Amino acid sequence: MSEETLRTTEADEGRTAESVDRGAVQLDTSRDVQGGGDAPTRIQGRSPWQLAWERLRRDKIAMISLAVIVLIILFALLAPLIAAVIGHGVNQQFNDIGLSPEGLPRAPNGTFWFGTDDLGRDIFVRCAYGARISILVGVVATGFTILVGVVVGLIAGYYGKVADTVLSRLIDVVLSFPFLLFAISLVSIVGASLSVTIFVIAMFSWASVARIVRGQVLSIREREYIEAARSLGASSTRIMFVDVLPNVLAPIIVYATLLIPSVIVTEATLSFLGLGVPAPTATWGNMISEAQAGGLYQLAPWFLAFPSLLLLLLTLAFNLLGDSVRDAFDPRGDRMLQK
Repeated sequence: MSEETLRTTEADEGRTAESVDRGAVQLDTSRDVQGGGDAPTRIQGRSPWQLAWERLRRDKIAMISLAVIVLIILFALLAPLIAAVIGHGVNQQFNDIGLSPEGLPRAPNGTFWFGTDDLGRDIFVRCAYGARISILVGVVATGFTILVGVVVGLIAGYYGKVADTVLSRLIDVVLSFPFLLFAISLVSIVGASLSVTIFVIAMFSWASVARIVRGQVLSIREREYIEAARSLGASSTRIMFVDVLPNVLAPIIVYATLLIPSVIVTEATLSFLGLGVPAPTATWGNMISEAQAGGLYQLAPWFLAFPSLLLLLLTLAFNLLGDSVRDAFDPRGDRMLQK
């Protein structure tokens, strides 16, 4: 054997011995851990909901939008406290200090932070109470819309055939019906009120939710785990609400966040046209309508600016949050989780 071959053999033996030593060290380390040492770090998988939250909370636009929504909700919830602290009732008229000698609204000042309207009422307090109406209508009407739309979509998508045909045609009829004409007819019969506003909005909004849910259920009902549930004797009701519904929650949540601002704008539109919540109840739509009556906003632009600005902020924040939620639940989206 040559000297060069001998050196190569000794080097290989050295590397083998080193590998054995490393294996022994790793074995001893594992034994120490089993013997009571520090527990190793476990790697746990994260659910799609956890991954979505991670993406969402790292989105600055989403967090800013959420902060704006929370602030406006607090502004609405604290409306009675604000009125008590300031000492201005929501419908209280200050004809002496709330109007100028010419009978015009007062501009924003230390007493009236947002100025006054044409009747000498505090716009700041009325904006707070108007936020209560807008948020209440947005949440309640969206809740009814989601509830009806999900049930109809589940039934149509899961059962198919005759049920799908009948419910799909009903959805088409609702989507094609003139919304504003129905609202005018209903208000002329029963009168304008908060409950009528919620009913009208929910009645014409559930169809779009049902169509989205139906499309999702049509693809989910053919999955293997649905077939396994059927083979185990599970009822159709259990399969729909236990196996299918959790898998369509993500698009439902995304659509709900985008539906709330649409409902709020619809309520403001109905109130602006005199078909929503009747005066003197403070709503943003009523305040905008009163500001535009007779061109009053030209003499008192703050009367129109503040309720319009709050309406814009709330709807914009919900829309931006909805877009961020959609991106968070979409694993193929452009926004990726960054460390």
